[in-house]
Amino acid sequence: MTRRDFSERDIHMALDGELPGEERMAYDAWLDANPEMKAKSARYIADRAALRAAFAGVMDEPVPAKLRQALLGEAPAKAPAWRSRWWLSAAAAAVLMVGGAGGYFAGIDGVGRGGESDDRLAEQAIAAHVIYAAEKRHAVEVPASDKEHLQTWLSNRVGLKLVAPDLAAEGFELVGGRLLPAGERGKAAMLLYEDAKGERISLFVTAESSQATKGTYTAEADGPEAVYWLDKGYGCAVVGSLPPERLSEVAKSAYGQLLAGISS
Repeated sequence: MTRRDFSERDIHMALDGELPGEERMAYDAWLDANPEMKAKSARYIADRAALRAAFAGVMDEPVPAKLRQALLGEAPAKAPAWRSRWWLSAAAAAVLMVGGAGGYFAGIDGVGRGGESDDRLAEQAIAAHVIYAAEKRHAVEVPASDKEHLQTWLSNRVGLKLVAPDLAAEGFELVGGRLLPAGERGKAAMLLYEDAKGERISLFVTAESSQATKGTYTAEADGPEAVYWLDKGYGCAVVGSLPPERLSEVAKSAYGQLLAGISS
């Protein structure tokens, strides 16, 4: 058998039981000859044991149907009964009460219930936020310290020119970003931001051919809210648990910078 070079990828394959058995002896010899990789393997084993201990009893629970539907791009069987027209009208009023909310947000009358496709965009954005905003060490794939690469990489993968908005004026600094599946939309970019108190918001961006629209959406009564819009080929949602007025201000800033990035 031809001996091949091993890499960190093989460490993950070995831990997941996917390393071919005939390569195990050569792999073990490679670890012994590379102390740094051997230490990394030991750390990954310890991390896996710690995670299993921390989530004992939870790992066997079924994935909530709403999260599964959102991540896979499936339409929910029935919209939540509590998310009625009057609630969406109240959310619209909260968004439009913000002083000086010019531009696109003030240019469309009312924030009502979006179509089913719009809701799925918001559900996917909320599902991603719930999963990754709580992560401490692995929330993003590319950190903000490598912002230029992050923007280029996500732009190429999603098929849109993507400029990470600067939300410092709103009190949020970029943490980094990651690539996500987006059901029938293909791929989506998620940019994660954090304020001085550790509160996180996320920006979910994907290619979208629908006509211009916008709205607000909350999957669960006490869960994070998404302020979303579809315009100029973008499908975007800003997600967080901020007061509605503040979240709308952050969304307005992010939207303006994304559109400005198209012509830059």
